[in-house]
Amino acid sequence: MIYFASDFHLGIDAKLTSKEREKLIVRWLESIKEKAKAIYIVGDIFDFYFEYKTVVPKGYVRIMGKLAELSDSGIEMHFFIGNHDMWIFDYFEEELGIKTHRKPIVTTILGKKFLIGHGDGLGPNDHGYKFLKKVFANPICQWLFARLHPNFAIGLGNFWSQKSKDKNMGTDDFETQGIEKQYLYLYAERKLIEQPDIDYFIFGHRHIPIDYTLSNGKSRYLNLGQWLFANSYVVFDGNDCQHKFFENEDVRVYP
Repeated sequence: MIYFASDFHLGIDAKLTSKEREKLIVRWLESIKEKAKAIYIVGDIFDFYFEYKTVVPKGYVRIMGKLAELSDSGIEMHFFIGNHDMWIFDYFEEELGIKTHRKPIVTTILGKKFLIGHGDGLGPNDHGYKFLKKVFANPICQWLFARLHPNFAIGLGNFWSQKSKDKNMGTDDFETQGIEKQYLYLYAERKLIEQPDIDYFIFGHRHIPIDYTLSNGKSRYLNLGQWLFANSYVVFDGNDCQHKFFENEDVRVYP
């Protein structure tokens, strides 16, 4: 089995406290470890994270330890940098043995072709965010931020992060606008023109569990949802992708 999950947003409270949600995610990882051939975490493990050269931010011991355990056991592990944890550099690869991706990738898994990415900054519009992302990704800006003492810098980062408006389920505009105006759907349709053999487009970021068949009648756009309220993930068994929900049954898959 191949597992995909995203948007844990550890560091903020939601339906559960951050620590309770971390324990929940660890229970989920424990429950799938015997069946998992590969696990793809598609961004935003943390609500804010900055990787210092010699300092590991306080907290998240359980999730880090479990990810290291799974990697050490031989499970293929992948992590895609999200917009809330874009300042992770090489720690995941060097210490946890987890392959880290900064951009979407196209890969073949059990005979099917996948395009996988967090989803932020893709598609049309949102030029303000795209500019801000370039600023945050600039090595000079990262170097300057690293000069700040962690007590101040992490507090500042948490403040910025918690001002973000993308924490909720985000279903209102989806239901009023429909799939046709969703930017990740538009991105997937455009990519199909270039690569019509892609079977699955897997994204996080949008915070809504979505499973939508694209215009060619075959390829599917799947959004993984989030763990603030839904505890949603996707499983690929070699034949089909399907949403699942861990310790939560009161959630729907859109549309």
